[in-house]
Amino acid sequence: MAHINKPVPGAYQYFPLNEPEIGTALHPEDSKKPLLFQSLTLKDVTFKNRIFAAPMCQYSSDNGHATDWHLVHIGGFATRGVGAICLEATAVVPEGRISPEDAGLWTDSQIEPLARIVKFCHAQGTKVGIQLAHAGRKASTRAPWVQYKAGRGVSHTALDDEGGWPKRVYGPSQVSFADNYPDPIEMTEKEMEDLENNFKSSIERCKQAGFDFIEIHAAHGYLLHNFVSPLSNTRTDTFGGQALDNRLRFLLRLTKACRDSWVDKPLFVRISATDWAEGPEKDDQGRWLQWGIEQSTILVGKLKEIGVDLIDCSSGGNWARQKIALKPGYQVPFAEAIKKAHPDVIVGAVGLITDPHQAEAILQEKQADVIFLARELMRNPHWALSAAHQLQFGIKAANQYERAWDELPKLKL
Repeated sequence: MAHINKPVPGAYQYFPLNEPEIGTALHPEDSKKPLLFQSLTLKDVTFKNRIFAAPMCQYSSDNGHATDWHLVHIGGFATRGVGAICLEATAVVPEGRISPEDAGLWTDSQIEPLARIVKFCHAQGTKVGIQLAHAGRKASTRAPWVQYKAGRGVSHTALDDEGGWPKRVYGPSQVSFADNYPDPIEMTEKEMEDLENNFKSSIERCKQAGFDFIEIHAAHGYLLHNFVSPLSNTRTDTFGGQALDNRLRFLLRLTKACRDSWVDKPLFVRISATDWAEGPEKDDQGRWLQWGIEQSTILVGKLKEIGVDLIDCSSGGNWARQKIALKPGYQVPFAEAIKKAHPDVIVGAVGLITDPHQAEAILQEKQADVIFLARELMRNPHWALSAAHQLQFGIKAANQYERAWDELPKLKL
């Protein structure tokens, strides 16, 4: 009998085949499988475990095009056991980028570099999606390390000679994020309509790239979050004002257009559950003062009706003077509140989740269905394997890395 290093069938290059897949149980019959390592099926897409790599802006794209940095960054997670990876905020129009070096999917030439990343992830048995975005009033700003080097007190606005577009920054209203940020132009209804079409065009490119899921970015003070919050949306038409239905109208309409364009695969929406501004969500007269969990819960109910498959529950980013009491799992109560209000909605928790026992407890206590990790994965790309070890459960490491994980239970041959 020949003993060969079997290849991944149909892959674009030679890659050793992992049997079972990286990040799955060494012994599938093990009845003590932690929830972290149980699969999840949305639409016809099965995620091999519930550890998802959250979108992480890299500020490293070449006129919106992914580079080899992205292949290595994303590919590193694909080979280390996560159940899914969501690529960073990817602008559907050039002026929708956060920084000049942000990712984009507004032109066909941006498809192939992303398709290469998708093919590599698939060859490692890992699902991969992308977050489609528009930065709204926080567009045309600098990469964090560039801003840091510029020094305290320097405007965050990227100027024309720095690759920015300070005169083409848009928001629901002419309300800037802060004094040292761009002054946004209030979007017209025609511009909002055009943006919906831009999202749909980007979705067609996602299909060509081969992504397994799409996430709509409606959080962190970017355009769609700007529309839903009374702090950033002071319009007097049917897309703004005190009426919650008005402020939700554009996000819901755009999400419906995306759902209609992306029919067969999962659609996620990332929300900020609160603005973290001072004071309550609404006053004694019932007037909305800021975006918060009560409105978020209503929004999720409407997103559920549209057919959104997963809510990625984050917070903040829309109020420059936000005060957040950071602690492990500080955003989990928001995910839990949404899960309690809508038990049939799949909810992801994110934010200072670093300990495997903490992550497993969140799932066991039904506070969320999925754990999103970002900075913790940057610190420890092998987090899934480390988590399995700490939870005393054996999962498959990549063939090439198995020697580093000898203490994990071995696959029974």
